[in-house]
Amino acid sequence: MKNRFLAGPYLLWMAVFTLIPLGIVVYYAFTDSITGAFTLENLAKIGIYLPIFFRSMGLAAIACVICLIIGYPVAWCIAKASPSRRRLLSMLVMLPMCMSFLLRTLAWVALLEDTGIVNQALGAIGLGPLPLVRNNGAVILGMVYNYLPYMITPLYTVIMKIDPKLEEAAQDLGCSGGQVFRRVTLPLSIPGIVSGITMVFVPAVSTFYISQKLGGTGTVLIGDVIESQFKTAYNPNLGAALSLILMLMVLICVGIMNHFSSDEDLGEELVVQ
Repeated sequence: MKNRFLAGPYLLWMAVFTLIPLGIVVYYAFTDSITGAFTLENLAKIGIYLPIFFRSMGLAAIACVICLIIGYPVAWCIAKASPSRRRLLSMLVMLPMCMSFLLRTLAWVALLEDTGIVNQALGAIGLGPLPLVRNNGAVILGMVYNYLPYMITPLYTVIMKIDPKLEEAAQDLGCSGGQVFRRVTLPLSIPGIVSGITMVFVPAVSTFYISQKLGGTGTVLIGDVIESQFKTAYNPNLGAALSLILMLMVLICVGIMNHFSSDEDLGEELVVQ
């Protein structure tokens, strides 16, 4: 009874800020924008936007891979550092998050635009200006910069919890440094990898401000389409349907990734290796 009472605030929060808004989205997705009658017309229009869905998921996946490649060594170095240096490095990783998301993105616009700082420096040595913005590469760069701390933090937390005695035992058994990493450190850090990918992929696939500022006319993401349905096209029903499908796609992807982070899978992998 006491535990139920303590869970009350959380259940109330979930009901007010999760279940009720989700119910509103579902209602608008299955109703007509004029009459309010039940209809599947909004979902039938999803096929038109499938290329944009796939583009959004593709760019988000690329950003996840880049964040993992950059973030894993950083997280490992932080976890292996001394306590005082570990606190400093952790603060440096989180420091950009203290600045507004909008300002961080606009800063990259100022750096990469045709008359920006980078192109001015390249022009001074006869290499510029280069098309550094209004393309997919700039959008991926914006995603990586803004969401990289979301990859580093769970990786650092998981690597910190790995017992050093396991790595020492592997070395005593004749494993080289690379074999210790491949057979012990990497398998045990898979939960952190999955958590990091989830935390990067979910906001990246639904972003719209990064693509608007750093992308071009050919870099429209599903977040841009959803925003336009609510703010420009004034068709919240179609916007709700697109949001619902995007949420289902993200949940499927997250479910697949979480399947590979179960303790049973990790144990089997360690035994096989």
